[in-house]
Amino acid sequence: MKNVGEAPAEELATGERSTRNRVARSILDHGPSTVADLAQRLGLTQAAVRRHLDSLVGDNVVEAREKRVYGARTRGRPAKVFALTDGGRDAFDQSYDKLAVEALRWIERNAGGEAAVAAFARDRIEAQAEAYRAAVESAGPARRTEALAKALSADGYAATARHAPVGEQLCQHHCPVVHVAEQYPQLCEAETEIFSRLLGTHVQRLATIAHGDGVCTTFIPDVPQGAEADGDAPDSGGDGDPPGACVSGTPQTASSTASASKAGRNPA
Repeated sequence: MKNVGEAPAEELATGERSTRNRVARSILDHGPSTVADLAQRLGLTQAAVRRHLDSLVGDNVVEAREKRVYGARTRGRPAKVFALTDGGRDAFDQSYDKLAVEALRWIERNAGGEAAVAAFARDRIEAQAEAYRAAVESAGPARRTEALAKALSADGYAATARHAPVGEQLCQHHCPVVHVAEQYPQLCEAETEIFSRLLGTHVQRLATIAHGDGVCTTFIPDVPQGAEADGDAPDSGGDGDPPGACVSGTPQTASSTASASKAGRNPA
């Protein structure tokens, strides 16, 4: 017999799917996350989060990974984080994909090789960046990275800005063209170049989703007062290495930009 106040099974199933989508979307927006992270962000119990994660893992939407530990490892089993799989990312508005790869391959073979692909990538991001430029220029100097993050989010990049010890990090938790960028890192390179021009300083790409990292991370160093974009901005390397890539609020060791990507190319 049905309990008083119990919703119909069809309605319950719809509610379950909606919550499951919220869990997956939270991982997309914030990067690899622990059960505790998700429970806090979504206002759910950890038991409920685990139930939804079990379903998402079973559907190959998310996968469990061992959380990276910095410094001395404590006793006990390392905490797990849950990250979207390639299939999980495919569920969120992947643009271009097969058609775009085929078009870029044609450009590469018939219209000037890798230089032509790079020219296309720069032209594409230049057109896309008009809205970003307006957002950045309307923000105060201390809010430019945040303004750029909001503009990127409006284009589907789920971007955030966070403070780092000697600058800021621009964290893009989603990439609408990730499958294309896996094979053509010129897209990442052109994007990094435009970020540098928009923010008026040399920036450094620490990690990319296309290379298999959880988040695309760009390091933006502090610009000394009076520095100009055309030549006085500091090198982002500074003294020592820049901070690691942003993953769910915790620094992650940045992937080397010189290592090979899945397609055998060097990512940005």
